[in-house]
Order: sequence, then C-alpha cells, then structure tokens
Amino acid sequence: MLRHFFLPVSALLAACATTPPVINAEAPARAETAASAVALPGMVSAADPRAAEAGREILNAGGSAADAALAMMLALTVVEPQSSGIGGGGFFLYHDEKADRLSTIDGREEAPAAAGPNWFYDAGGEPLPYRRAIPGGRSVGVPGNIRLMARAHQAHGKLPWAKVFAPAIRLARNGFAITPRFHRTLTANADLAASTPMGRSLFYDAAGAAKPAGTIVRNPELARFLEELATRGAEWFYTGPNAQAVVSAVNTAARNPSQMNVGDIASYEAKEREPVCGTYRRYRICGMGPPSSGGTTVYAILKQLERFDMAAMGPNDPAAWHLIGESMRLAYADREAYVGDPDNVRVPVEGLIDPEYLKTRSQLIRTDKAMTQVTAGTPRGAPKVASVRDGEVPATTHFVAVDGAGNVANMTSTIEGPFGSGLMANGYYLNNELTDFNIVPDRNGIATANRVEPGKRPRSSMAPTIVYGPDGDVRIAIGAAGGVTIIAQVAKALIAVLDWNMSAQDAIALPVMIGLEDQLRLERGGTLEAMAPALRAMGHQVQVVAPGFKANAIERVGRHWAGAADPRSEGVALAQ
Repeated sequence: MLRHFFLPVSALLAACATTPPVINAEAPARAETAASAVALPGMVSAADPRAAEAGREILNAGGSAADAALAMMLALTVVEPQSSGIGGGGFFLYHDEKADRLSTIDGREEAPAAAGPNWFYDAGGEPLPYRRAIPGGRSVGVPGNIRLMARAHQAHGKLPWAKVFAPAIRLARNGFAITPRFHRTLTANADLAASTPMGRSLFYDAAGAAKPAGTIVRNPELARFLEELATRGAEWFYTGPNAQAVVSAVNTAARNPSQMNVGDIASYEAKEREPVCGTYRRYRICGMGPPSSGGTTVYAILKQLERFDMAAMGPNDPAAWHLIGESMRLAYADREAYVGDPDNVRVPVEGLIDPEYLKTRSQLIRTDKAMTQVTAGTPRGAPKVASVRDGEVPATTHFVAVDGAGNVANMTSTIEGPFGSGLMANGYYLNNELTDFNIVPDRNGIATANRVEPGKRPRSSMAPTIVYGPDGDVRIAIGAAGGVTIIAQVAKALIAVLDWNMSAQDAIALPVMIGLEDQLRLERGGTLEAMAPALRAMGHQVQVVAPGFKANAIERVGRHWAGAADPRSEGVALAQ
C-alpha cells in the first residue's frame, strides 16, 4: 500500500592511502561478497571517513538520523573545508518513519539586499568572466546551514544541540590528517585556499606549497567558534560577532568587495518547502523543490525514459546510454529556462513534472539518432523567460543517515566551488554561491529566472533524493557532489538500481555521463569511453572528461540497510 505524503513537509585509514571499505549488504537473491556486510539498526554514509564516524558516534549515543546527519555536516566543515560547511548552505530531506511523512528544508544561501541584476558587472558595465566573479566578497551569499540545522534539530533531533557538535570540535582541536584527495585540491586551488593568512597557515608551508598528505592540521579558532555555537545556539551565528565578522570579510575583500550588512544575515530564514514527488514505474521518486533544480530535473530524466525498456537494454548497451543522454539534454534545457527561487519568480513545478508533458518531451527522443538541437519546452504554467547557461563549479558533498527507528536524513551541503570565495571567518570558508546565479541577467530584453535579485536564492543542482518502493517503504536515499553533474549522477544511479537491479554501490561506481545542450560528456577510463564511437555514430558530439564525481547512498535490501560510497572518493558507509 502506497504511503501518503504530506507536502511541506591512526590518521584516516593511513591518510586514505588505500581504497576505504564500503559496507554493502547484497540483496538476498544475490551472492554476498566478502566485502559486503549486513547493517545493524542504523547506518551512515559520507564522503569522508571522519565525518561518517561522527555520524555513527551520534547514532550510538542515541541520536536520531537528523542528529547524525547534522553531526556529519559539522565534521565536514573541519575535514572537508574545500567542499561544504557552516559557511555555506544545503538542502535537507527527512523521512519520519512513525509519522509517515517526508519533509524538506531549504538552507540555500541568499543574496544581500544590495544585490541586483548587474551584481557581477565591472565598472565599465561589462559582465565579469565567470572565474573572475568567484574570488572575494561579491560571490558570498548569506550562509544557511546553521539555520537549516536549527530547524532540522528542533523538528527531528533527540540529543541536546551541543551534543552533535562534539565530534567536529574534537577534530578541529585535536587535528585531522590531510588526505591525498584534499592535498590535490589544495595544490590545484591555492589561489583561493591560501587567499587569507589563516588559509595559508592552516594548509600551506612557508614556501607556499600545500602541506603533504598525512600532515595533521589543527584549527583551534574553528574549535573555539564551534564551542561557542554549541553553547549559545544558532541565533548567535546570525546576530552575534560572527555576523559582523562575515560582513567585514566580504565588504573589505581585496577582490570583488560586497555590500552586505548584518541585517542581511540576521533576517535569513531556513524554509520548509514542498517535496517534488512523482511515480516512475513501480516507484515514487521524491526530491527537493526550487530553488533546487534537482527534484524536477532528476524526475524528468527518469519519466521521459519510462516508455523505453531500459531493463532489457542494460548498462552495457550504447543504446541505453544514448536514451539517457537524450533525456538528460531535454531535462537540463527545461531546468536552465524555468528553475529559480520560487519566492522571486514563478517556477512551473507542476508543469515540469506533469506526466503528460513529459510524454510529449519523450516523443522527441529517437532510439537510433541524436536530436540535432534541444531547446526548452513549454510546460503548463511556464512564464516567459530567457534561457542563459549558468556555470556551477564541481564541489559540494552529500551524506545520509538512517537510525534504528527507520528515519532517514538525506542532505547535500556546499560552499559551491573548491574553497568557495576563498574568504574565511572564524576558521571556516565562506561560500561563492552567488555565482550560481546567471551573471548575464537577461537575453534580448527578456529576464532569466535565475538572475540576481535582492534577497534571492540562486538555482542549485543539488539533488538529495529519496525513493519509495511499491510497499511504501524507503527503497534508497541518494545524492551527489559535482556541480551541474549532480543531477546526472543521481539519475544514472537510480536507473541502475531501479531498472538494472544493481546494488547502490555498483550503481554509484558506474561511469558517469551528462547530456547538456548539443554534447554528451563521458567519464574517462571506463566502459562509457569505449562506447564513444557508437554514440558518435548516432550523431552525438562526445567529449571525454576526467572523473571527479562523488556520490553517497543508503538503500533498503530486504530487511537490511546497505550503505554505498563513491569509489572515486574517500567516502565510506558505516553500520551502527
């Protein structure tokens, strides 16, 4: 029976020198491998082992799935500062097993009141090149994660507020090892990571080189700040000295100074949004609504494929990937045209996920030939808007927690690009989230849905997703990191789980493809790259790209939970 949904609602594995273990309970019909393990009542999955361990610690202390997820978010502020943290924002999905209810919280960053359509234009009236808009103050939005955290904790937490801070405080005070992946990120992004004295002293040596993998880093300033925040509560982040520190950092930045004020920070609100839900075959797919484009776009990709027998083709058939790529191209075109902050623009959510509309979009897909051109459709309720390609930078992080009562917390968190704006306050990096807006606000005099406006939240590709099975139980909770590729990663993994009967772990490990406009991008070094000639023969323009993906999931397999973490990352899943 389908459920009813109430809407609004020693040093790190030797410094990760080897591939970390992943807990993965195989389906009863499949033979279990030596690496698989049956989960105990609770489970966590995160992109960093220290964060996953923080979540498990909280579950073991009697915390809920929400408590565990929030502890992971705080721990990632310390150990994965390039990707997420309290200086950024996120989206939070929560399945309450007892209430039989799915709720979502929007903790997306917000533009200051002084922002406007030409926010990223230079003194000569020309739009800044995307990469020049990122560093410094103007790209920083009001951070949302702490107010998101407060709202989630009030609704779903079991442990005291201060308790969920304990693992992160311990990591910041006692130190954590630089991992190989983090070292590579420090080396590639020194312009941002070392743009402040604090960033340089934490992560770089006297010669300016990134400290080597295995180096223990301590961040006492962040430890002290987290201790204060644990004691004083979320309001202190938005109205206390931290608010002034953020304003000072962004307004006095050497590059692209902002015009933020403490009122912008104090007025920030984390908002409950309606989940975006629809059926795909026997399943109910639920994701985050706008300003996330994840919910509508992931669902559109799946629903447009429903008329094809994806199971019969399987993951080794180029024809299957051709269809996936075509569906992605159509769904991404609608995303770019119509999705923005629903408090500022009319977003035709019902039209974008309407089965009849998606049937008409699906009819544009041919089984043997690529579309020569893809444009946005006209869903029911669509406003007249222009479409301008935005530029999200691959970063972000995702984590999942399940507790013994069956509650599921599924959160994607970000500071946007690696090390965000490069600016820091109280030991944490500040986001560059406002560059997720369209730098050019209109085309031919027609405004874009994702233009910069005062107090507006930029469109996001973050796509935390919970899928329910025919019995109404949670089948899988999944999400990913990687900018605009997030949607493609989640959709690919869901096709693999739901159509190809793969485990979540194997589904995440599959090569990634993203279909954008007139191009398919295929992950280098796997079976997809070998399919490039066949895809080109169907008329596709194909580009092979380096892998840089990062997904995490927990799935229900029979009477067990099974965790999954991307083998491209340092992530792990841990049973309670």
